[in-house]
This record gives sequence, structure tokens and C-alpha cells, in this order.
Amino acid sequence: MDEKTSSRLYYKNNRIKQLRAFCFTAQSGSISRAAERLALSQPSVSLQIQALEREMDITVFERRGPRITLTPDGKALYELALPLVEGIDALPARFAARNESMQSGRLDIAAGESSTLYLIPDLLKQFMERFPDSPVKLHNLIGADMLQALRNDEVDFAIGSMMDLPDDIHYRPVYSFATSLITPPDHPLAGAEEITLDDLASDALILPPRHLTTWRLVNLVLQQNNIPYQVRLEVGGWEIMKAYVERGFGIGIASNICLTGREQLAVKPLPDVFPRRTYGVMWRRGKFLSLQARRFIEQMDPKFFSAGHDPMFEANHEPSGNQVFVAASGRRQGDISPPAQGGEG
Repeated sequence: MDEKTSSRLYYKNNRIKQLRAFCFTAQSGSISRAAERLALSQPSVSLQIQALEREMDITVFERRGPRITLTPDGKALYELALPLVEGIDALPARFAARNESMQSGRLDIAAGESSTLYLIPDLLKQFMERFPDSPVKLHNLIGADMLQALRNDEVDFAIGSMMDLPDDIHYRPVYSFATSLITPPDHPLAGAEEITLDDLASDALILPPRHLTTWRLVNLVLQQNNIPYQVRLEVGGWEIMKAYVERGFGIGIASNICLTGREQLAVKPLPDVFPRRTYGVMWRRGKFLSLQARRFIEQMDPKFFSAGHDPMFEANHEPSGNQVFVAASGRRQGDISPPAQGGEG
């Protein structure tokens, strides 16, 4: 391929450069002034305009002495090309402005009651102090409603714990919590050195509602170990459960996520047959997480988006894989498979 042919192909494949050279020349009425504005040589600008004329099969300029003017075809092309050139040239500034707007845009987070009450407040306070121009909306959702909000992009991500997520939803655990027995301070079990499964053979258990995960987990563990029990009272939330246990209505089994140490309760560790419960981040597969979303999630785990980060559940109970439950000893839990669709609680 000779140099002349190579030059023609180069200019032919740079349509935006051709149009920019044409528009700048039309605006200034001079190839030399257009060349100055483009920081190019006059021959380069001339070649770009000639390549454009060949491809369009038109003549865009006519020369009248030292000046050049647009032909009728040139005027028509200029009207079409100028908005395109200006749009391309303004792209960096427009992108920067859009990016700045995205950085301060609203953040929508879905979460169940446990996450909203016990995990999110400190994270949200820190986030809002660091990014005061990014308003946040918390959507109190569980189960199918949370999954639907994720699928419809009504929320950026969700924080919580949900079993058997469908294939189109990512889940990565960040925290894990053991399950404990809670009793009034004067209850006989409050002074026990160690709680056994037989101690849970009670007719005075207080648990969250049956459709939530804790009740179903307790039911599964006790049935698997042939421990007779009776739920005396079902209550709709950890705070209500703690209040009724404090008032002597019975004993409760609660996730440590809700125990602050300020309660008037005795808290006793349960046998290792009760697995630890993980809480983490859920988002739709393929979804682009906004800068605000990434910033919030990195407050939960600074290494969440690190390349090659593989959070494993080991002896220190650090998050691993996508497991909702792990063995209390830190080993992977293989014999606990509570029913699907449990929500928080």
C-alpha cells in the first residue's frame, strides 16, 4: 500500500476529525485559522476536508479570493454536523458533571427489621457525615418483596440474611452472629454454667413468628435432636421478645445481632448444634453498583470490592462464600438446611 493510499484510508476512518475540521473551517472561513484552533498543519486539515467530500460525494466549500465560503451542500452538512461535533467536544465536561451528580445522588437500601435496627444505624451515621449531599432511603422489606425490589432496581442493594436466594441475586456475607438463650435474671437457667439441649425442653419458649428464620431454625434443631418443646408466645420482633422475657413471660432464643448488653436479661450461649447466622449484602446479578452504593458497602467491609478478595469463614468467623449459616465452631455447616424463604428474625 503506497503512502498516498494509506493517508486516504487514515482520514476516511476518522469521521469525527473530518467533521470537526470542516466545522471549524466553516466557522472561521479559513483553513489556516481552523488549523491553528486544531493544533494541526494546514495540509492535514485540507486532507480531512477532502476525504469528507469524497465520502459524501459533495463539495462543501468554494473559494472566493483569500476566503472560502460554504456551498449549499456545505451549509446543509454544517447544520447537521455542528451539533454532533459540539456534543462530542462537550462530552468530557458533561460526563464530569453527570459523574458529580451521581456521586451525590440518592441511595436506596432494602433491609429487614434486624438489619435496620442493629446493623445499619452506625453505618448510616458515618455515611451521612462523610457524604451529606447523598440522601438515603431505607426500604423495610423482607422475603419476596425484597427480591422483587432488587430485580426491579427499586433499590441499589439489600442488607440482610435470606436463605436459598435465586440464581439472579448475589449474596455475600459480611457479619455472623451466634444464637443465645435469653432468660430473666432470676430464672433457674440464668445461673447454669452451660446450657444443654435438654434445658430447652420447655413449655415456655418465646420466639419470633413461625414464618421467620429463627423459629424455623429452632424447630429444626430441636426436632432433629428429639427435644420436646412448646412455644408459649410468638412475638413480632426482637425488641418485643426481649421485653416479654424481661417481664418473666418465658425464655427466648435470639440472635446475638439484637443483644446490646443493656438489657435486663441473662444471656447464655447455646450448644454448637445451633449454627451462626450471617448477614450481608444482596444485589441483582449484572447490576452496576453506583459510587454511593460502593462507598456504603465498603464501610461494612473495606475489602469488599478488592480484586481476588475471597472472604472465608474460618475459626474467627469471618464471612465466606454465600452461606447464610455456618457451624458455631467456624467450620462449614453441612447438616443445617432450614426451609427456604425465611426472612429476618
